[in-house]
Amino acid sequence: MSLKIKTLRLVGGDFSKIIGEVLRSLDIKIINDDSAEFDSVEIFNEIIGKRVITRIKVSVYGGEAVLRKSSLVRSDERFGAEVNRLVKKNLYLLFTEDFGLDYVPYGILHGVRPTKIIQRWLREKFGVTSQGVIDRDKISRRICSDYLTERDKAELLTEVSIRQLSILNSSDDKTIGIYVGIPFCKTRCLYCSFPAHVLPAEKKIADFMSVLTRDIESAKNSIERYGFKVQTIYIGGGTPTALPENFFAEMIETVHKNFCGAGVEEFTVEAGRPDTITAQKISVMKNFGVTRVSVNPQTMQQRTLDFIGRKHSVEDFIRAFNELRTASDWKINTDLILGLPGERLSDFKDSLEKVLALAPDDITLHALAIKRGSKLQVRLADELNRIEDFDLPSNSEVRDMETFAEKVLRGKNYLPYYLYRQGYSTGQIENVGWCKRGAEGIYNVQMMGERQTILGIGGAASTKIPDFANKKIQTAFNAKDLTTYLRDIEKYIARRENILSEIYKGGD
Repeated sequence: MSLKIKTLRLVGGDFSKIIGEVLRSLDIKIINDDSAEFDSVEIFNEIIGKRVITRIKVSVYGGEAVLRKSSLVRSDERFGAEVNRLVKKNLYLLFTEDFGLDYVPYGILHGVRPTKIIQRWLREKFGVTSQGVIDRDKISRRICSDYLTERDKAELLTEVSIRQLSILNSSDDKTIGIYVGIPFCKTRCLYCSFPAHVLPAEKKIADFMSVLTRDIESAKNSIERYGFKVQTIYIGGGTPTALPENFFAEMIETVHKNFCGAGVEEFTVEAGRPDTITAQKISVMKNFGVTRVSVNPQTMQQRTLDFIGRKHSVEDFIRAFNELRTASDWKINTDLILGLPGERLSDFKDSLEKVLALAPDDITLHALAIKRGSKLQVRLADELNRIEDFDLPSNSEVRDMETFAEKVLRGKNYLPYYLYRQGYSTGQIENVGWCKRGAEGIYNVQMMGERQTILGIGGAASTKIPDFANKKIQTAFNAKDLTTYLRDIEKYIARRENILSEIYKGGD
């Protein structure tokens, strides 16, 4: 059930962002036409001592009604964060209990990295007995209570958060990850919002390689200056394997020469497009010590592949997967997307069963997200298109896909180890990495955990450095636009170095 209102007014405090999150999750729309159920809704928030009070004033057909909800802040949490949480909680309860709107799986838990909340609790010893035993039920119950999540989501979050601890704890303040961004793809998929460019002419690629090498060598100098230990290397994009053979080999060799040492535990290459994987590229990856490869069908339904703009066939994926499996003992990840246009539960079942027949080490399930900047979002913004024209499955059917996948994957001894959420996801569910025991992607866990420095190199790459002293994360972003990255590389290198120097005190 959705709700339409003509006008919305907010009173008391600057809570527009978090109120917007609640409205979007409950499918409440501001539409100034006669289809609206209410003429106006006013939301009032007031803080009295340690109590957050939320009132909703509704006007319809000349009449008015006022609804009220009050909650008390937790003394063991930061006050400002608690106020924000309780504004969301009060509002969510008013709309679901008094307006009859449908509950959503994650309640008011809207962040990209929900596992960080549980991991912080564990560091603070909440849910940990004096003997060091973790009480999963206590943690799950608090997630349900504080964030109004469904019990199965709370249990999944708790399971993943605990499973990640050994990886997160394997790092210290001098252990880092490396991300190398190759911002090229052969084509752009319907749903994609990543800052990738269709593969340019050879001259432009050569220019990129020259600048990338400068970026890599600068990062190597920083690693030596600060005494960093590289734990993981991740080459992503885009699609790195979209590079022509000679440039791909040059890129892999340069990364290996500058970053690969005895302490590197994982070296990943995102080879997402099966049609970009060749015998020569497989040989290059093997020769330079790659330990993990992603090859992604997204679906095993050919009609869907054609519709969303993937230029590979189902047979191309099977061929690429088998060639990778034969070539080396590296871990192979595959991605599937739940909620693609035209697909129903039966299609997803078929895709999952066909992928599982290949026995990948890791399967990541993504919920389709209609992201800003994607072709899908742009086309939906055109009044000539309607969402019905894309024949997207309903939220409930996408959740059925997820329920089916979890049952099957657990039955095949896959475990959830990696989880994040995106806005505008179909079904309002999560993205989850499922793997065989021992096949966890270390970089994925460390990157999402945000407790390890990640040096970002290349087009659209992000550097993230935890500043534990000031309880924040310092960031530096390389340009998404290729021309700007090539032109201003020295500026991006300087920004990265300035943050490192600030946090690590110049390497002293």
